[in-house]
Amino acid sequence: MNEEIKTLTISIYTENNIGLLNRISAIFQRRHINIESLTTSQSEIDGVNRFVIVVNITESQAKKIVGQFEKQVEVIRAYYHKDEETIYTESCMFKIKSALLFEEPQIQNIIKDSNARIVTVNKEFFVLEKSGRRNEIESLHRDLNVFGIMQFVRAGRIAVTKDEMKITEMLQAFNNHNN
Repeated sequence: MNEEIKTLTISIYTENNIGLLNRISAIFQRRHINIESLTTSQSEIDGVNRFVIVVNITESQAKKIVGQFEKQVEVIRAYYHKDEETIYTESCMFKIKSALLFEEPQIQNIIKDSNARIVTVNKEFFVLEKSGRRNEIESLHRDLNVFGIMQFVRAGRIAVTKDEMKITEMLQAFNNHNN
């Protein structure tokens, strides 16, 4: 029986070392797995970073990959989660000609209906910021594209798990060991 490909969020808790991103991406590359989004930031513990990587793979592939990550010296722990096990969001920004804000009343409705936020306005352009699910961002992109988008950028997924993760105690112990 073929296993179903799912959108999975992989979380990797690591030390902050140079070259780790290359080794992490090489693990995906060797398996011919495309990364849909990748975000890295400080975690809830000082000195520990967290990678949040979104991929479309089977759960058995995810288990193997998580095992590969944990073989990396700097990786403290790695996990994967299904969408229904996480609370997640993405952010984006749109840069649009300012004239449209005043000449096209429909744009103001689009902004209001999408819960986007105007970050800045000047004579040449205005910038919108939107956080939400990928489909909400794609919908806003389609709506604004009709009027012309000067620039667009989307950040990768950020996510937390619905259930408590036992990583917190482990990270606390790691942090105490390194201080």
